[in-house]
Amino acid sequence: MRKRWQWISVAAAIAAFCTLGFVTALPVSMFDTSVVAQTGPTPQSFDQAAALAALRESIKGKEQEPAEKVYKNVQSLKGIPAGRLLGIMQMGFSRSLGVDCTHCHTPGKWEAEDKTQKQTARDMWAMVQQLNGTTLKNIKNLKSPNPTVNCTTCHRGEVKPATNLTPRS
Repeated sequence: MRKRWQWISVAAAIAAFCTLGFVTALPVSMFDTSVVAQTGPTPQSFDQAAALAALRESIKGKEQEPAEKVYKNVQSLKGIPAGRLLGIMQMGFSRSLGVDCTHCHTPGKWEAEDKTQKQTARDMWAMVQQLNGTTLKNIKNLKSPNPTVNCTTCHRGEVKPATNLTPRS
């Protein structure tokens, strides 16, 4: 029983650490920008660090404006400051799924709807919002006053959610 509570405590701490409020408040330079896994080919000429730097440069002076006013075709993350959007994409989506920007986006045409993964990410975001906003709060006997899940909770650096975890001893 004690191991179970320890695991729950660790899981709660990780979830709390990874919530968007905390991640987006930290400077992007604190995060490792390497990508661990990618399904499908990444264009060899794509350099994620350079692409993110160019996008950050292109929004200089507009970092505090709502993302939907600075970027084209923002649908799910409306209201987020434009300066934080790239960090959310980098940590909340890219790293959590072990992919780079090209998994959902076409470089240079970031607003394009040519990849189904982009809509899947939006739908998954809506699911996470529903879980965190309503579902988890209505589960009785959860020890956390504010239980949360995020992309990493299930994906753990993989495109497909982790379904083959090894049993704990």
